[in-house]
Amino acid sequence: MSWLFGWRKSSGSPPAEEQTPAPPAAGAPGAPGGDKPGDKWSNFDPTGLERAAKAAKELDKSRYAKEALALARMQEQTLQLEHQSKVKEYEVAVEQLKGEQIQLQGEERRKTLGEETKQNQARAQYQDKLARQRYDDQLRQQQFLNEDNLRKQEESVMKQEAMRKATIEHEMDLRHKNEMLRVEAEAKARAKVERDNADLIREQIRLKAAEHRQTVLESIKTAGTVFGEGFKAFISDWDKLTAAVAGLTLLAVGVYSARNATGVAGRYIEARLGKPSLVRETSRITVAEAIKHPVKRLRSRPQDALEGVVLSPALEERVRDIAITTRNTRQNKGLYRNILMYGPPGTGKTLFAKKLALHSGMDYAIMTGGDVAPMGRDGVTAMHKVFDWASTSRRGLLLFVDEADAFLRKRATEKISEDLRATLNAFLYRTGEQSNKFMLVLASNQPEQFDWAINDRIDEIVNFGLPGLEERERLVRLYFDKFVLGPATAGRQRLKLAQFDYGQKCSDIAKRTEGMSGREISKLGVAWQAAAYASENGVLTEEMIDSRVDDAIKQHAQKMDWLLMEAGEGVGKIGVVLPKELAATSLGFTLGCWMKMCEFYNVNVSL
Repeated sequence: MSWLFGWRKSSGSPPAEEQTPAPPAAGAPGAPGGDKPGDKWSNFDPTGLERAAKAAKELDKSRYAKEALALARMQEQTLQLEHQSKVKEYEVAVEQLKGEQIQLQGEERRKTLGEETKQNQARAQYQDKLARQRYDDQLRQQQFLNEDNLRKQEESVMKQEAMRKATIEHEMDLRHKNEMLRVEAEAKARAKVERDNADLIREQIRLKAAEHRQTVLESIKTAGTVFGEGFKAFISDWDKLTAAVAGLTLLAVGVYSARNATGVAGRYIEARLGKPSLVRETSRITVAEAIKHPVKRLRSRPQDALEGVVLSPALEERVRDIAITTRNTRQNKGLYRNILMYGPPGTGKTLFAKKLALHSGMDYAIMTGGDVAPMGRDGVTAMHKVFDWASTSRRGLLLFVDEADAFLRKRATEKISEDLRATLNAFLYRTGEQSNKFMLVLASNQPEQFDWAINDRIDEIVNFGLPGLEERERLVRLYFDKFVLGPATAGRQRLKLAQFDYGQKCSDIAKRTEGMSGREISKLGVAWQAAAYASENGVLTEEMIDSRVDDAIKQHAQKMDWLLMEAGEGVGKIGVVLPKELAATSLGFTLGCWMKMCEFYNVNVSL
């Protein structure tokens, strides 16, 4: 119906369904397969027009013809609007496609530029690699040329040196040949001259010999004549003969007396000023020291017996009583008491002995038991010399024997040599009675090995045990001030100290060094100082101190393990094993000594 109501105005062509012609009837003119070809109107079907005319008539007769026409127009306009909107959408889609194409072209261009950049970089790297290879090749070639030139120069120098040596050798050969020819010619000429003048030479030799013989004979005759006349005159004069005999007698007596007097004076000087060979250290002035230090003070001021010595309160009280007693004994010229000091090594026995002598105003002499055995048969004489020398001290002598158990062993059971046994007997003879000239102080780590006669001569026994916590802290502070803090504040040495709490650090170290002796703690101070000297800037830090303490603790533990192994071998026969914590203390040391004595006397011990 639309072609009836204005389709010509809008589209200009009828709808597709109405434009399609009806198929021609069979046999109609112009139909396919007909005999005659048809023209353009031969296939027209008028039924459509008839139906349209019929519908138009019916529509004209209807009362809603105008409304239907308006509705058809509105539908046609709606179709046109939809068609326009589709056209706009198509145009928008076309624009979007153009934008996407532009974006794709841009991405393609960026990819192309990236690939070109990569290719340019690869090309530049390859060119740089080639350039470096060429440069390396040039360097290698230049190096090869330089080495070749150097080798050629060396070869040239060696050839020149060889030529020079050959020239020198040739010149020396020629010179030697010329010298030999000259010497040969001179020898021949000299021999010819001597052959020609042989008679004259023999005559000269004969004349010289005759003259010498005549001179000697005349000298002998003159000396015999003078000696004979003098002897004849001496014998004939009785007074001269008596005076000569008396002079010779007096000369012999003087020589003999001077020799004996010199020996006595030498022994007196040696006894007064000389130091016996067994004495290692002494405070007495010897001849050598008097010559080296003529202005040295002959008397030392009395010092505190415990100055620089750190002991437990009970032990400190006891040794102070001993020091006071010894000083008053010297002042009142009484008899000195012999002391035995025993305990672990490094607990202050030797230091206290020196301080005791200085506090009492006495001289001190230190000898060690290990020096006696190597002297052999001379040990008895040397021991007597020591006590003779000690008896000549006007101030009194404190004789300190360190490691006394080395030669004061049991004579009945110990396998000692006859020379050492004789030396021990000499020592017992000289110490049989108490003396007001010398005081005997023995130090030992194994007092159970002493001969019973030695124990009988001891008046007081002092046990120097390992330091406790308070003593260790005092020792740590003492040696920290001596070896670290003092040199660091003085500024004269290459030693500086980092900033940390020194007091707290000393307390911590004292807690960690349980079981250590005073000597081991003093070695800690030396180790700290050495660590500062070994550092680059000479600064001692807290970490360096802790490191040295850790090393010392490990070494002490190793020593204790060795001691326990030795103690286990020694006391295994009586079935006693000391705990590790107990063996590291002075009580453990004393108990170990006691158990060894029980083992020696075959006493059954069970703990």
